[in-house]
Amino acid sequence: MDWQEKKILAARLRGLSVFRGVLENGAPMAVLAELLDSDASYRQLELLGAFCYGLAPWEGDFSRFLKENVFEDENPVIRAKAAGKTVSGALEANCRADLDLFSMLSRLSPEDLCPEYEDLRPVFTSEPVDFAAAYEERLVNVSKYGYGVFAGAGMLRLDADGKIVLVESPDAITLDRFVGYEYERGRVMDNTKALLAGRPAANMLLYGDAGTGKSSTIKAVANALRGEGLRLIELRKDQLLSLSSVMGRIAGNPLKFIIFIDDLSFNKNDSEFSMLKAALEGSASVKADNAVIYATSNRRHIVKESFADRSAAMDDVHINDTMQELMSLSDRFGETVYFQKPNKQLYLQIVKDLAQRAGLDIPEEELSQKAEAYALRKGSRSARAAEQFVDSLR
Repeated sequence: MDWQEKKILAARLRGLSVFRGVLENGAPMAVLAELLDSDASYRQLELLGAFCYGLAPWEGDFSRFLKENVFEDENPVIRAKAAGKTVSGALEANCRADLDLFSMLSRLSPEDLCPEYEDLRPVFTSEPVDFAAAYEERLVNVSKYGYGVFAGAGMLRLDADGKIVLVESPDAITLDRFVGYEYERGRVMDNTKALLAGRPAANMLLYGDAGTGKSSTIKAVANALRGEGLRLIELRKDQLLSLSSVMGRIAGNPLKFIIFIDDLSFNKNDSEFSMLKAALEGSASVKADNAVIYATSNRRHIVKESFADRSAAMDDVHINDTMQELMSLSDRFGETVYFQKPNKQLYLQIVKDLAQRAGLDIPEEELSQKAEAYALRKGSRSARAAEQFVDSLR
């Protein structure tokens, strides 16, 4: 590649329009623009080093970096396509030009960027990508791929500033990891598939004994259906006051969402109570047609109540209304699924299956005796206890 070709690439890179965010948010791109524009060989070597350093999170793969940043970019074209709107001729032309540039950049090599210092220059890998074809396929299937932060992962959360961000180390649990509770998981799966199909879907409360797989069930369903356009956004209880803004952020998005609230419980004076109640009752300000709320709790009645509360309530003129308010939050979930701790037979079956998957060669009778002894020490049988027991034998 001669110096004039590199100058043209540098100029085109600085002139990105539709995908301006790729240039402004991707640090290696700014370095690349300067590198393509540089004439001094020693300066090229220095910039190439900075460029390769910036590609470290992508294991030095420039084409992988480009694909991630281009496909996750939230720009006017993909937002319009997702909303079913027509894109203007100027935007279409600029989009094609930007994608053509990315295709050319994916063919660059270390030798192109720094012809000299062959023995000293750092290296990166890349492979040619037809970005026009790849991006068109994503536009056609935007309801499955999504865009922006939602294109990068299946599980998301709120950060300290209330911004939706990726979960750094998402739980990769799959449905084939479970033993038992097929009926309970089936209800969650069926309801979620209804959401994806555009049919009425209910908010769900998964409640019951600890360690029975309530949270894991929701995450496994989200992992199984990610390829069909499902995303999970986890909110802590103390973030429920941000529920309205989250719903506003995802409203109109072509993807479908599970708003996941784990280990939910309230005291009667919690400020988050009213926000969740409004969402479950379908308040227009705290509702998105493409989202459902899935919560887990060890309690059927989510609001904690003491006998002292009951005694104090006797002074209430409308005591029945007050008690109903405290007890009925769980009833506002469209579906409730009870996860009961396993009986002895199911507990031992879970242990047996997990031991087989782990490749443990232990006679069944001995395995059952040790598993029962472990459950006695733990104080109860549960799927979590079974998994912990098998892990202790590895």
